[in-house]
Amino acid sequence: MASSFSFKLFFFLFLFSALSSHLATAKTAAFPKALVLPVTKDTTTRQYITQITQRTPPVQLKVVLDVGGEFLWIDCEKGYKSSTKRHVPCGSPQCVLSGSGACTTSDNPSDVGVCGVMPNNPFSSVGTSGDLFEDILYIQSTNGFNPGKQVSVPNLLFSCAPNSLLEGLASGIVGMAGFGRNKVALPSLFSSAFSFPRKFGVCLSSSNGVIFFGKEPYVLLPGIDVSDPTSLTYTPLIQNPRSLVSSFEGNPSAEYFIGVKSIKVDGKPLRLNTTLLTFDNEGGHGGTKISTVDPFTTLETSIYKAVVGAFVKALGPKVPRVKAVAPFGACFNAKYIGNTRVGPAVPQIDLVLRNDKLWSIFGANSMVSVGDDVLCLGFVDGGPLNFVDWGVKFTPTAVVIGGHQIENNFLLFDLGASRLGFSSSLLFRQTTCSNFNFNSSTY
Repeated sequence: MASSFSFKLFFFLFLFSALSSHLATAKTAAFPKALVLPVTKDTTTRQYITQITQRTPPVQLKVVLDVGGEFLWIDCEKGYKSSTKRHVPCGSPQCVLSGSGACTTSDNPSDVGVCGVMPNNPFSSVGTSGDLFEDILYIQSTNGFNPGKQVSVPNLLFSCAPNSLLEGLASGIVGMAGFGRNKVALPSLFSSAFSFPRKFGVCLSSSNGVIFFGKEPYVLLPGIDVSDPTSLTYTPLIQNPRSLVSSFEGNPSAEYFIGVKSIKVDGKPLRLNTTLLTFDNEGGHGGTKISTVDPFTTLETSIYKAVVGAFVKALGPKVPRVKAVAPFGACFNAKYIGNTRVGPAVPQIDLVLRNDKLWSIFGANSMVSVGDDVLCLGFVDGGPLNFVDWGVKFTPTAVVIGGHQIENNFLLFDLGASRLGFSSSLLFRQTTCSNFNFNSSTY
């Protein structure tokens, strides 16, 4: 057994070393310590969008951010032209690390074939087959305070996808950028290319935001280091043993799960079926994940009812309920709700984590303004867990922490240490996620 384990470990390290060497030909005088990407929010679709530059000659592309996505995929049917695009052969180290379970071959016996993967659009719940390629990609470096020189990764992996996979994405989008915890998502590829730590920071807002890769500091105006360890709460990242997205059997999930053991509203714990908060062994259903695809936190039906009931009770009879506005189930007359530094003055909602830390959600992240003098509790009923029936809504995950609850909270995904650092609302520190200084470069 020990000998078998040692061989497998050696083989994996060999593959990862080969990919690292393959990517580390990034053409820059000195490797950057960190990289930065701007993020904007599309108000129509509520999707978070970033812009990358790819190909030879370079072309600027808009892609949707998927923090749990497996890799970068691009629509290649609409005029993809690049002299540096190359397919990834089956059996290559890159193909093995991608978790590919497919190979496109021809009738030529000498053809080793093209590595196949499964690009997925979570907004339309559609997946398809796609070949794995590599091409040059350009991205800005940073010292953590300002953007710096543009650097390149000559052989960055991505998948080609058909134009039909763009359905449901914002106007002008040509693909999706995956930031998952697997080896061929962008955080791992950038880490391999530039030999910096496998970590990245996500800071989203209702307008502009920022994503950092690599070494800290990550600084927002007016000089707030949101990556300062003393300002973050840490909790382990949990691996879901079964992917709910990839069709290749046996692949673990690339999405980011954390351990939530209970929920409090206004400081009082709720009565919940806590078995929903753990994975079942067969299908990987249950648990709590972080998503930039879901615009609002989605809860399994029984959890949703418990949260809404406790929230309405804690808010009290002095705040009248009004007609619900879809997709929300509890809406209120905003005239009877005050304001605080961190948004509407409503009961605090706490996710109690397995290490007894709290992810606290205040009014700016719990409430959504839906019109004149109407505020709704920004949580959505996802349906029962793993209830499979045509035409019936269900959820495979008990708690999905969505975009609205993440906004103006800094999240540090430390893949090397397998932990998540989170800040709580940055409004307490008198800054927001739109405050990275993209307007000047000083180094």
